[in-house]
Amino acid sequence: MFTDEAALEERLSTPPTALVRDLARLDGDLLVLGAGGKMGPGLCRLARRALDAADRTDLTVHAVSRWSDPAAAQKLEDAGVRTVPFDLMDPAADLKELPDAENVVFMVGAKFGSADAPSHAWAVNAAMPDRVARRWPDARIAAFSTGNVYPLVPVSSGGCTEDDPVGPVGEYAMSCLGRERMFGHAALTRGTRVANIRLNYAVDLRYGVLADIASAVRAGEPVDVTTGHANVVWQGYANEVALRSLLHTSAPEPFTLNLTGPETASVRRLAHWFGEEFGKDPVIAGEEAPTALLSDASACHALFGYPDVSLRTLVRWQADWLHRGLPLSGKPTKFQVRDGRF
Repeated sequence: MFTDEAALEERLSTPPTALVRDLARLDGDLLVLGAGGKMGPGLCRLARRALDAADRTDLTVHAVSRWSDPAAAQKLEDAGVRTVPFDLMDPAADLKELPDAENVVFMVGAKFGSADAPSHAWAVNAAMPDRVARRWPDARIAAFSTGNVYPLVPVSSGGCTEDDPVGPVGEYAMSCLGRERMFGHAALTRGTRVANIRLNYAVDLRYGVLADIASAVRAGEPVDVTTGHANVVWQGYANEVALRSLLHTSAPEPFTLNLTGPETASVRRLAHWFGEEFGKDPVIAGEEAPTALLSDASACHALFGYPDVSLRTLVRWQADWLHRGLPLSGKPTKFQVRDGRF
């Protein structure tokens, strides 16, 4: 259990042995683009600590973001990460001003509001990757994508594998497939080594599917089970896999990987688990649809091992976090959305 955010961040940034071993093999500095988002600071701290544990203090972790919150940037600086203030979407910005690096993690993305501003979603999610791939053509690039590139599938299917056809629904999902295609084009035409990481849904206790459900149950609000099943994964594992994927980047065909937990989690069951934790009966609304957005991450687990935090443990942690009155991000995942409009 965690007594405060500092304890959570310590756990999220503690590097597993396998990550230390892999990052010891990096051939140069690490550049994290979009490092100021929900997952970015944790990934940067995790990378820095893993490199230090591997005795690779010669390598620099560069964290690129607008850094509108100076305190967030200072926390990373204190952890040994070099923060780089830079607005990637500034039309006058020249990516040549950013550091050279042999390894790039791309975490830039636009999701919420994409239904009302689709051109912005495409500019961030598809046009920006082309610029990045041209700026660092010889780097290894691990790019966060999303399971939304897949269609809704029968709950009984176990989810889409990497070999299943994509079928994005809505502007956000289509633009994210555009991101993959732009990085794929760089791999095909310039030999840029790429990994496209299809993530859904990371859990950090301050946000995520579990925080959404737990908050509703605790407040006595209805939990809509129409989208009755979802995938979740501990954010520490998600960041670990993204970093280790740098050593699996490939060209001319990008390395593509589903990243999530092993369970097809029932929203109804999660609500009842949280009800047990809070000592109240959950209010359930709707009936489960036969389909959901689901990914099969068995290839990920075979390559990198299973997540080190189980779903049941995450539920207990999430309930305790709310019991203690610890902060939430206030940014719901909207995992219930079925028409692709975010």
